Amino acid sequence: MAVTSDIAVTPEPEVITARRPAGALLRSSLRLWRTRIGVALVVLLVVVALFGPFFAPHGPTDFVGAPNTGPSDAARFGTDHIGQDVWSRFLWGGREVLGMAVAATAIGLILGGLIGLVAAYSRNILDDVLMRAMDVILAFPQIMLALVAIATVGPKTWLLVLTVGLTTMPRVARVARGAAQPIVERDFVAAAEALGVPRLRILVGEVMPNTLSPLLVEVNLRLTYSIGLIAGLAFLGFAPNPNGADWGFMIQENRLALVQQPWGVVLPVVAIALLTIGTGLVGDGIARAAVGIDRSRGGE
Repeated sequence: MAVTSDIAVTPEPEVITARRPAGALLRSSLRLWRTRIGVALVVLLVVVALFGPFFAPHGPTDFVGAPNTGPSDAARFGTDHIGQDVWSRFLWGGREVLGMAVAATAIGLILGGLIGLVAAYSRNILDDVLMRAMDVILAFPQIMLALVAIATVGPKTWLLVLTVGLTTMPRVARVARGAAQPIVERDFVAAAEALGVPRLRILVGEVMPNTLSPLLVEVNLRLTYSIGLIAGLAFLGFAPNPNGADWGFMIQENRLALVQQPWGVVLPVVAIALLTIGTGLVGDGIARAAVGIDRSRGGE
């Protein structure tokens, strides 16, 4: 007689994640007016930086008149300290600042995010080693490390980007680790480990997507600081190309004639200020959307 078993065969457990898609967070943040204003400011300055040179009436180093003259037909906003067109140099000067800041922030985000995720997921001595190394870098001000690197090698574009990126890395790593620590203790991570899913796949496919919300906020904050730091280094005279147009360097070279011809300083100062304010508003909007502040009003 055949004996039938009443024991049901249970299927393998499915790994269930608790992700909140980054797209949904961004859409939620765009309901807030602060985010919309920030996006508008950032887009405006990015358009000026990218496409401004195509509309510049002169080249960035063309001499159009006597030094420090006021607005005229030849120079819409006057000339700078050596007779170059202020408006043309302004239109040419945004690419370098913005490009270097974005590249440095990307380096800090990739390296810092990876270190933070590995530290949180390892849950052993590797966590302590990685985070204590980040603490050592954090102990030194960013601008001091940048000045040491410049004094050693010189004001090279790649060096400035790498230095700012590496000094941004530990700040991103701390945020990534803090966001990942509660995630690695979740049941879906334990289920994935029990199923034998490779650790790299768990880290990239299960842990990382659940840390995107705080990382989106952090990347906006780091971009703001990177813009300020790179412009500040240029103001101190450490621009990679002293003969080229750079918003930070424009402030430095025209500051002595601020009373006589203010446009050489006012234009880049306003551009840098609006760019940093815009990125700050975007980051604040994403942070508010992530925690639910103002969600009921929706920024209306």
